[in-house]
Amino acid sequence: MGIQNFPAALQPIIQQGFLEREFQQALTSRLGYRAVADRVDIAVGIGETLTKTRAGLKPSVTTPMVPSTNTNLDNGLTAQGWSVEQYTLTINHYAATTDLNMVTSRVGIANQFLQNAYANGEQAARSLDELARNALFNAYFGGNTRVRTTLGTAGPVVAVDDIRGFQTVFVNGVQTAVGGSSSMSVAIGTGTYTLIGASADTTNASSALTAGGISGTLTFNTAVSTADATAGNTVFAASGSAIMRPNGRANTSLLTSADQLTMGTLLNAVAQLRLNAVPEIDGVYNCYLDPVSARQLFADNDFRQLFTGATSANQVFQKGMINDFLGLRFIPTTEAFVQTTNGLVIRRPIVCGKGALIEGDFAGMLADDTAPQNSVVSLVDGIAMVTREPIDRLQQIIAQSWYWIGGFTAPSDVTTNPTTVSTATNAAYKRAVMIEHAGSVCCSPRRRAGGGPSMEREDGIQRG
Repeated sequence: MGIQNFPAALQPIIQQGFLEREFQQALTSRLGYRAVADRVDIAVGIGETLTKTRAGLKPSVTTPMVPSTNTNLDNGLTAQGWSVEQYTLTINHYAATTDLNMVTSRVGIANQFLQNAYANGEQAARSLDELARNALFNAYFGGNTRVRTTLGTAGPVVAVDDIRGFQTVFVNGVQTAVGGSSSMSVAIGTGTYTLIGASADTTNASSALTAGGISGTLTFNTAVSTADATAGNTVFAASGSAIMRPNGRANTSLLTSADQLTMGTLLNAVAQLRLNAVPEIDGVYNCYLDPVSARQLFADNDFRQLFTGATSANQVFQKGMINDFLGLRFIPTTEAFVQTTNGLVIRRPIVCGKGALIEGDFAGMLADDTAPQNSVVSLVDGIAMVTREPIDRLQQIIAQSWYWIGGFTAPSDVTTNPTTVSTATNAAYKRAVMIEHAGSVCCSPRRRAGGGPSMEREDGIQRG
């Protein structure tokens, strides 16, 4: 049987001379965002979108009753109710497949069936982790942007870099499109204006396009001054999510190469979560960060000084970043959003508390009407792995597939506010805090005068 008769994709793995009878695995991404999600089942027969209602708290009572008003059937009291808020979870169908010809696979150097199963599993896990990441960041980017084009004269319409967080407002706990009767207070530059509309650009020009950014225009009920509507000025919604940046930078465009990740910035994020009474995850908050962010943290003077001479430092430095200290559990990931703007690389760790993300899994994924009888279906970590028997004329080609029916959402917490929790903020989304800082990939080793590579790191510490 000539090798030229096999499909082009299979020819490299058919033995010619001698090949190692084993596949070498490719590099895989380090995942983690999905782990922060609380999982719920979406019942069969209730549609594609589930609306959940969260009950709020009643305000504190710190004023004593006046004896003279303690009369009649109501004892001088006015009935109070508690507020509610709603968020929606929409499920979608995701799937991928691989075909395997059992005849040609027997000529190959290794078990293609097992390799297909491995590749499908890795693809499914990475896909769901990215869906979780996107849902999380879409919420916590909200209400934070900057003016993109300077107004020539004062006017009500301002072009901004990202309209996420400005498109809807909560009215009686229900997300409602921004409009005349459902307006939003927005700070632009040094002024405060009332937002009555948001519109996306036909061509998306957001600098955060890779992170889901949506450029557009914001319309206000009064004219915005040219001083406030100057390109680069910060635009912040009253219900905007908290974003921590080193040295107090107000928006992404103001970051410089000196604004690197520090322990102080992370502790500010922890303090913000605790001010909002966000519950911890097994005693600490999860911090998802990429390796460059982690490397900057280890170079931070406050971080090093804290652990100088302390026996507790051994675990942190020997076991890497998955450790619990200072109220944080560091989890490295290679799925973090990285953005290049104005020649600067922006990195985004995110600190999450319990309930920052909700994952909805469709309860009917393994029902007989969705899984044919001529296939083997296994549910692995909520994902259906399907092996379909050959149904072609020669009974040779099997299909190996995976599918998942579900969705992710970041729930809001508008009912927790300064009226019910005195230290809380007015942010609509409170259970995570995103951090933005500058950071490029570490440089290659410097060369010593003698010709050998220097062991000096970018932070100036000698390693040997």
